[in-house]
Amino acid sequence: MPDTAPDTAPDMTGWTCPAPLRDRPRVVMGHGGGGALSAELVQHLFAPAFGGEVLAQLGDSAAVTLGGVRLAFSTDSYVVRPLFFPGGCIGDLAVNGTVNDLAMSGAEAAYLSVGFILEEGVEMSVVARVAEALGAAARRAGVEVVTGDTKVVEAGHGDGIYLNTAGIGLIPAGVDLRPQRVVPGDVVIVSGAIGVHGVAIMSVREGLEFGVDIASDCAPLGGLVQSMLAVTPDLHALRDPTRGGLAAALNEIAQASGAGVVIDERSVPVPPAVANACAILGLDPLYVANEGKLVAFVPREHADAVLDAMRAHPLGADATVIGEAVADHPGLVVARTGLGGTRVVDLPLGEQLPRIC
Repeated sequence: MPDTAPDTAPDMTGWTCPAPLRDRPRVVMGHGGGGALSAELVQHLFAPAFGGEVLAQLGDSAAVTLGGVRLAFSTDSYVVRPLFFPGGCIGDLAVNGTVNDLAMSGAEAAYLSVGFILEEGVEMSVVARVAEALGAAARRAGVEVVTGDTKVVEAGHGDGIYLNTAGIGLIPAGVDLRPQRVVPGDVVIVSGAIGVHGVAIMSVREGLEFGVDIASDCAPLGGLVQSMLAVTPDLHALRDPTRGGLAAALNEIAQASGAGVVIDERSVPVPPAVANACAILGLDPLYVANEGKLVAFVPREHADAVLDAMRAHPLGADATVIGEAVADHPGLVVARTGLGGTRVVDLPLGEQLPRIC
């Protein structure tokens, strides 16, 4: 990327990114949506600016070695609206989201930091509710909040409360979870029903009623991952399909590994309430965010045993095989439809439901 003085507009003619980023000289909501715009922003602006081999892996968390010990390190920011929703609040999301990012590296999360960005005028009782929920979620996840920070912005320059959490955890010996290890023949397993979190947020945000109560699936996945690793440490890749949903997670893994992915659309577990809500709202469940689910790429010889272990855990009771990695169409995700045809499941451009985490 060419050098640019701080007070001049960037010269985007030298960038090698696709058109969507070139055509947007200003940040749009889609840049934070976990889709193609997010990927372009990271790959063509942030990654060249920061450099480094670890960052280039672009995993949910970074696997680093410090003093001979392998650690996973992750950070995330939370701007969900509304702050409280069925099944949780921004405090639960902040803990579980970071713990889950660490778990996707196989790490056992140990410590968290938390940063509160508060808007002037927010009720202290609301701050207390979020802090208490965050602390309770940390205890449930078996992690300790050990450091933090607080900032206040002027009224009208925030949205009540934003949170940032960072976490570290130990990666057990013999565990090497990363998309680059995925190979044709790997079995794709999802841990349960998809789309629940995003629909729960939308239902309260827009005051919609779908005939049944829909609560977020927000939960810490560390225990589920450890039960899978107890079967075999040779899992190839894990990802929690948050922003961009299952479609984004599968595309990220396909592109990083160079393998193709085929899923059976009829095998993907979509609850009737989510399917109905998506039909009403014109959404595709594959692109709706989750906060308590994971997708795993498992060597075929271990798939049955790993699936049994997942189903024996409360957070994996509805685990299902949905597809496989293939040598055909490298880097692409394809779905077999219920009508017997196929369709490409592309990386979403932005985000169907913004501000959901």
